[in-house]
Amino acid sequence: MTAPGTVTHDTFTRYSAPGPGGSARRAVLRHLRPGRRSAVALAATVAAATALPLAAPQLTRRFVDDAIGGASTRHLTLIALGYLALAVAGQAARMATAWLASRLAWDGTNRLRERLAEHALGLDMACHGRRTPGEMIERVDGDVVAVAEFVVAFLLDVVVGLLLLAGVLVVVFTVDARLGSVLLAYCALIGFGMARAQRLAVPSATRSRAQSAALFGGLEERLAGVEDIRANGAGEHVVNRFHRASATLYRAEFRDARIGTGILAGTAVAFAAGTAIVLGLAVWTRESGTLTVGTAVLLFQYTQMVRVPFERLIDQLRRYQAALAGIARIGDLLAERRTLPAPADPLPLPASGPLALRLENVGFAYADDEPVLSGVTITLAPGETLGLVGRTGSGKTTVARLVLRLYDPTEGIVRVGGLDLRDVDPASIRARMCVVTQDVQLFAASVRDNLTLFRPLAGDDRLRAVLAGVGLGDWLAALPDGLDTELGGGSRSGRGSGVSAGEAQLLALARAFLTDPGLVVLDEASSRLDPATERRVEASVDRLLADRTGVLIAHRLSSLSRVHKIAVIDRGRVVEYGHREDLVADPRSRFARMLDAAGVVLR
Repeated sequence: MTAPGTVTHDTFTRYSAPGPGGSARRAVLRHLRPGRRSAVALAATVAAATALPLAAPQLTRRFVDDAIGGASTRHLTLIALGYLALAVAGQAARMATAWLASRLAWDGTNRLRERLAEHALGLDMACHGRRTPGEMIERVDGDVVAVAEFVVAFLLDVVVGLLLLAGVLVVVFTVDARLGSVLLAYCALIGFGMARAQRLAVPSATRSRAQSAALFGGLEERLAGVEDIRANGAGEHVVNRFHRASATLYRAEFRDARIGTGILAGTAVAFAAGTAIVLGLAVWTRESGTLTVGTAVLLFQYTQMVRVPFERLIDQLRRYQAALAGIARIGDLLAERRTLPAPADPLPLPASGPLALRLENVGFAYADDEPVLSGVTITLAPGETLGLVGRTGSGKTTVARLVLRLYDPTEGIVRVGGLDLRDVDPASIRARMCVVTQDVQLFAASVRDNLTLFRPLAGDDRLRAVLAGVGLGDWLAALPDGLDTELGGGSRSGRGSGVSAGEAQLLALARAFLTDPGLVVLDEASSRLDPATERRVEASVDRLLADRTGVLIAHRLSSLSRVHKIAVIDRGRVVEYGHREDLVADPRSRFARMLDAAGVVLR
């Protein structure tokens, strides 16, 4: 479950997913489109990087022919200096193109990265349940980096190369139409062969990136649970799993590299043969007196220039493969739609006071799995508190998720404040309802940001008062920078963040006090705390539940002394439901027998 208010309804609306398939890919490419001025500047540098190399062989031809004709040294020196100036200018144009392309590519991919992050935060729990955190990171960052690298390579090596190729063909046709026709046919044959090879290359790159995502996803999960893995001696098993995942990735990348290397080697052999053919034709036309020696040298240079675009394209084929695979996977993520439909005419929950809660014959199943809830009916008046009791896996947490509308029921209705949650504005749900989980997430941010979850909820005086109210006033005073003190991120339950488990629980309760909710869902976690901290947590929970409707997922029966009603859940059904006092007084009730078995006496 997530903390209250981390993502707003505006975020969901502003970043709704595009349609599937090609429209998703077009949405990816739209973020890479530069502005008009940047596009004009880039086009100018690309034109210069294309035209300047095309002009250089003309000076070479003139130099050779004039040298054979006995031209003066001064004349030849001027031609050589002109050639040098063209070469330097061509390199400068290529450097300018590289700089502009890199800048525009990273600007575009940063916009895309922001778009993906916002979209991922807007997806509901059902979508996140199908993807590991490592896989999501690979989509938001790894695939975007592959796209950025390809955009730069595409502009430098593909666009400039293809324009250069077209220029070479035009010039050769003007020199000799027969040689131009041969060169055009040869280039078409090479291009056809590359297109056929690409059909083999792209699927192999897709498999390679999929295996990379699986490897990093598994690694992220194992690192998150490193304490449990070490404590239980599961390190060898985890390492073996990592070796298997690494071996799968190695095989996928080896196949990808083998295909790419084979294409590059085949292209090199084909161009060596093509160069020999063009040179042979040039010698033949020279002997017939239709070409000068300088023109033959010019044709040789242009033949080499034809080779460069193809070789660069082959050299960038791996990036091309990775980019196509990345764009497809990014498009798939952007095509993910929230399974919770937004209401056509959203209604707000009551703005103040405790909220009534009613589950009417509710049933639920995750995806295509067996039902985990069936026929659940529960009613809470405003201000009443419910304790959910049952074995692990009985459905208690699922009930809480439905109450928070992290999922919609597959059967029945969940009503809060008299309204069907499916008709309520999601922003109103996050403002008037909250959850305090037993697994608290702290972020690599200041105490202030960890309290407000990066939202402008309250001033510093209010934050200090809330922390003091939950018993963290002395803790805050001892911090070197007060509310600006940075806490370690990526931790759960305070582990590794410089914050104890008890302090993390109290911070979570402080977050709830800041939102002033009308309905609170608490996943009890005090069983892991020392007695002194537990008393502070219990006192804060009592204050939080005062004059609020509450749902308590109980892991210890002794914590149920504060609730008004009890619901015993077994295998997804409410097998017993009633007021706590009535169930405790009835020795035949399941709840009374559970208390006797645990040796617990409720006051």
